[in-house]
Amino acid sequence: MPTVYIGLGSNLNNPIYQIKKALRILATIPTVSLKKYSSLYRSKAVGPKNQPDYINSVAVLSVKLSPFQLLKKLQTIEIERGRTRTGKRWQARILDLDILMYDNKQLQSSNLILPHPELYNRMFVLQPLYECVPDLILPNGQQLQDLIRI
Repeated sequence: MPTVYIGLGSNLNNPIYQIKKALRILATIPTVSLKKYSSLYRSKAVGPKNQPDYINSVAVLSVKLSPFQLLKKLQTIEIERGRTRTGKRWQARILDLDILMYDNKQLQSSNLILPHPELYNRMFVLQPLYECVPDLILPNGQQLQDLIRI
């Protein structure tokens, strides 16, 4: 089964609760096995500065879903938790679930890019990912530990 790395983020409606609830929901999906998840990390919001800090985490899954099936499942969870998509980037949100990596698959479509296009640039993703898999080799061949600024 493919190994998938999911970034979780929230900065509205009790973000710690939202992340913990999302992890519990991921663990109940029949075609998904939640292998591990990181601690919770606090980060400043990207984009508009007049919003609360984010709480972030990373989950490691084994899945029996295609990348597109998994994306649909994650978007359904976001909607069920109360997320609304306004079309504006970097807005405050109740829950954000991003596929960071799907094995080492590289994919570019109109609704899914793998690995996540900001994977290499966001410490709020790299640090929790490092906590889960410190020896991870990223799809570009780079070692995750080389990107971590501790």
